[in-house]
Amino acid sequence: MTTTIRVALVDDQALFRAGIKMLVGSQPDLEFVGEASDGEEGVAMVAEARPDVVLMDIRMPVMDGIAATSAVLAQAEAAARRPPRIIVLTTFDLDEAATRAIRGGASGFVLKDADPEFLLAAIRTVHSGTAVIAASATRELFEHFDGRSSRAASIPPAFGTLTSRERDIFDLAARGLSNSEIAGREFLSEATVKTHISRVLSKLSLRDRVQLVVYAYEHGITE
Repeated sequence: MTTTIRVALVDDQALFRAGIKMLVGSQPDLEFVGEASDGEEGVAMVAEARPDVVLMDIRMPVMDGIAATSAVLAQAEAAARRPPRIIVLTTFDLDEAATRAIRGGASGFVLKDADPEFLLAAIRTVHSGTAVIAASATRELFEHFDGRSSRAASIPPAFGTLTSRERDIFDLAARGLSNSEIAGREFLSEATVKTHISRVLSKLSLRDRVQLVVYAYEHGITE
């Protein structure tokens, strides 16, 4: 039985909200459960609607998407419930605000003018937690804005708990390779790769693969 993914949207443009609502509502496996026009309303809406995935605009009045992302995740943690996956919506490919939102806990970003099919795939991908959205673009963001400072960071003790194999998997995932690409490169099954990724995320207390990319670049663990 297919699980219905509950989707909410926070964006200050009414026409954009209407379009996304129609797009999401047209999919049999997706359900549109709420919308808000600014970050503050969005935090309250998410608490009530309990979506699985939130599409969060970066630039909004009252409270922007960066602050709202942090507030939504903090709210879920305080209530001891599973936080929603958050996809930030941005107008620019290299957007420093998107970088900060991902550091704050967002699971990826999508350009607002992306093809509808890409946005739908992004929702499903983030909900499954098995891949990074636009991983190469995410890495490019970190390299472009603050790659130099990340190199000076010390490697956390938790990283030392990874096995040699887990470190290899970590490195490939941090470079943006998918499970299937890692499997082919390391001569492993995709199921085995998923198991390794799950263990790495657990040992490093990371939420998902986007957070893994953030971790790698913040601590200078990538090549």
